[in-house]
Amino acid sequence: MPSAVLGSLGSVADEVATLESGRNLKVVARYLLGIGLGILVLALLSGRRGELVAAWRQLSSVAAGWVLAAIAAEILSLWSFAYLQCRVLSLAGARIPIRDLFLLTMANDAIANTVPGGPAVSSAYRYRYYRRRGASGASAGWTIFTILIAQAIGMSLLLLLGVLVALAASPSGPDTRAAAVGLVIIAAAAAILVRRDLVLRLGESAIRAARRFTGHPRGSNGARISATLARMREIPLSPRSTASVVGIATVVWGCDFGCLLCAFSAVHAAIPWNGVLLAYGVAVVAGMLPIVPGGIGVVEGSLAVILAAYGAARAQALSAALVFRIVSLWLAIAAGWISVAAIARRNQASSGTAGKDELP
Repeated sequence: MPSAVLGSLGSVADEVATLESGRNLKVVARYLLGIGLGILVLALLSGRRGELVAAWRQLSSVAAGWVLAAIAAEILSLWSFAYLQCRVLSLAGARIPIRDLFLLTMANDAIANTVPGGPAVSSAYRYRYYRRRGASGASAGWTIFTILIAQAIGMSLLLLLGVLVALAASPSGPDTRAAAVGLVIIAAAAAILVRRDLVLRLGESAIRAARRFTGHPRGSNGARISATLARMREIPLSPRSTASVVGIATVVWGCDFGCLLCAFSAVHAAIPWNGVLLAYGVAVVAGMLPIVPGGIGVVEGSLAVILAAYGAARAQALSAALVFRIVSLWLAIAAGWISVAAIARRNQASSGTAGKDELP
């Protein structure tokens, strides 16, 4: 058993090392800056020691049933994302079982939240996984691109709904401006998804310009990227398919939001319905900024501050945010790295089998 565990860890190390081989000092510096900012957030929170103590006390009497419900909501969110990948891959002509994509989803989440340059590395990891499972380069790239835009639209829809709910409760200037911004984001993201051919042409033009002025990407790499973008333009996406993809992406965010609602019940706190969806959307978007790994400190702080502004008790808002993040981030990271190990072990086994088949 120890040798098997060491072998899995070695495979994981090889997998991540390969993905990170192209990172530079700028990425590492940004990662260290993120850790520093996270420490700063924690230091600022320590100035509110009374609220932190009250929040920890509330966590000591957490309702286990609601914690399990929060975990179930998060699992459903991850499964919905796996289904989203399955749906978009099928539209691109690739077939990968949803069980395998669920394992990939958990692994991808862990990489995105812990590895330097997480979003880029996790996208590369997902691309390589699709390719290993038989998807063409165009299908894999098109899938990642389509899902990215669909997620942006889904989050924008939830944010807009949150702003409208907040406006209905207490109309104000800032919320009105936020609603206008939300509509602009939704319109822009929808236009990109519907007219993705224009975006891909723009990408090809940018690559040609970069090769002309900088010489990168060089040789066959640049030609291969341009050819892949050209093939991506040929993959159709009907209005009906577009609506279904955006709908599934919205469900992914909705299930994650359900995890936050369960977290409130877990700490016996009243849910501030007039601002909870807006607080969730703002906190998630803030956590996406590529500065702090996994949005550590940023998401928790944003949630607590905005929820308190909409009437939640500070200690209850902070304790609910902590339960939400323990489930949606830390438990997901733990499960995700187990999934990375499982995928690496499976790849190692399949490589060994292929090698045996080639022997005379």
